Amino acid sequence: MSGHKLDPIDRKILMELQDDGRMTNVELSRRVGISAPPCLRRVRSLEESGYIQGYHARVNARELGYEVMVFAMVSLKSQAGADLAAFEARARGWPLVRECFMLNGEIDFLLKCMAPNLAAFQSFLTDHLTAAPNVASVKTSLVIRAAKDEPGIPFEAMDTVADNA
Repeated sequence: MSGHKLDPIDRKILMELQDDGRMTNVELSRRVGISAPPCLRRVRSLEESGYIQGYHARVNARELGYEVMVFAMVSLKSQAGADLAAFEARARGWPLVRECFMLNGEIDFLLKCMAPNLAAFQSFLTDHLTAAPNVASVKTSLVIRAAKDEPGIPFEAMDTVADNA
């Protein structure tokens, strides 16, 4: 991350774009209280500095036929750096794995998986995940429903964090 220091307007731009990345620069500038040209310069600066990593549509998985979400907790036989990197590379190549987190503690990796149905997930589990080199064990939890699904960061908490620093 660059040394770019965020001011309140930058944070407001990030918050507004996180809520609606499709709004026009004119609308964004109106919402943050500055004119359009400096707003566009700020957005470009935030992009170049790495604060904005991309723009994405939130797709409804169920509407597309993806009925199954599973969290898989993976333990490896070896936690050597090369073995961890090899597993991460393999996980990046599995389309059903949507998120992969290396953890500290009893579990080495937490995978968020999406599949069209239970049979598709079971096939992935037995043919790929548990069969992968260095995998010692896999525990899975099928998601029944999401009580909260809010991507992004909690800008509302930034002031609290800043106050406690």
